[in-house]
Amino acid sequence: MRIASKLPHVGTTIFTVMSKLAAECGAINLSQGFPDFPIDGRLIDLVEKAMRAGQNQYAPMPGLPALREAIASKAARLYAHQYDPESEVTVTAGGTQALFTALGAIVHPGDEVIIVDPAYDCYSPTVELFGGEPVHVPLADDMRFDADAVAAAITPRTRALMINTPHNPAGTILRETDMRRIASMLHGTGIILISDEVYEHLVFDGQPHASAIRYPELRDRAFVIFSFGKVFHATGWKMGYALAPKELMTEFRRVHQFNVFSASTPMQHALAEYMAEPSNYQGVASFYQTKRDRFAEGMRASRFRLLPCEGSYFQTADYSAISEEDDRAFAERVAREFGVAAIPLSPFYKSPQAGQRLLRFCFAKQDATLDAAIEKLCRI
Repeated sequence: MRIASKLPHVGTTIFTVMSKLAAECGAINLSQGFPDFPIDGRLIDLVEKAMRAGQNQYAPMPGLPALREAIASKAARLYAHQYDPESEVTVTAGGTQALFTALGAIVHPGDEVIIVDPAYDCYSPTVELFGGEPVHVPLADDMRFDADAVAAAITPRTRALMINTPHNPAGTILRETDMRRIASMLHGTGIILISDEVYEHLVFDGQPHASAIRYPELRDRAFVIFSFGKVFHATGWKMGYALAPKELMTEFRRVHQFNVFSASTPMQHALAEYMAEPSNYQGVASFYQTKRDRFAEGMRASRFRLLPCEGSYFQTADYSAISEEDDRAFAERVAREFGVAAIPLSPFYKSPQAGQRLLRFCFAKQDATLDAAIEKLCRI
């Protein structure tokens, strides 16, 4: 049977490709963004407790009330705005499902959605699946937000702007000046903001996280997306949440209920109890900053040039002093010949800059894993 593909230009995601290659080659996997260390044993105990207590059936569609209340309390404590747990908080099956659902709720055929490249690779295909048109605007040469370029891309057909801070894969962050400029460019429009903040707790060097929630002119038009997996080192749980004003969240839930309906019940019970203690997430930034610094210090002896990493658990590195190969060919060769898997940056772009030679390394790894990878990379 011949099927007319809705995404004929989309292949297997680069994360799957490089993780598969790492497994085949026995390479150290610094490609896909997942930790190789265990989660807090208390979280495991809490999930087991919920399961043994019989909490194994469907949760309410928007999420357990206790978890939604814990999420709203956390947002109020960190960003000084109280979302209504009943109508403005929805628990999702991970950040990607939340992004998919937000786009599905608002994008109509012919709508334009501005995407800042390099961008997480689910953004553009999801816009296309709902009949929208992705409009790609690159970051500036220093991998920072180019407000002028984004403002110039706005047209009467613009339905939404997608931002990501801390940024995957660039590792840069948006600051207050950026957020106020975004608010200014969206003022007086009907443009919806989708703010991907799954790395909210991984902001380094004492910088604050400039969440869209902090700015009334943004949060009143925004879906703000978060991930439990990133902050609690449990990416395989696929647990996240979305915050939005009631009008937007009503549309979000109309899609969510026919997408996954509800997220894992025992994990929701565990997370609700675990989040009651803020110390369980307040130390994440310093934990990962130490790993960033360890990786950067070790890589000083390599021929890679590391770009500034202000947040996330990814380090972007320029390899132009090593090879003229395109990034995918070079990444594959590094995995096969030197035993370290990384992610080439070109799949994050609609049109990669000519001559760009960048790889992304994940440093959410045990110290021994990082040290072994550094030793191999310094041989290149």
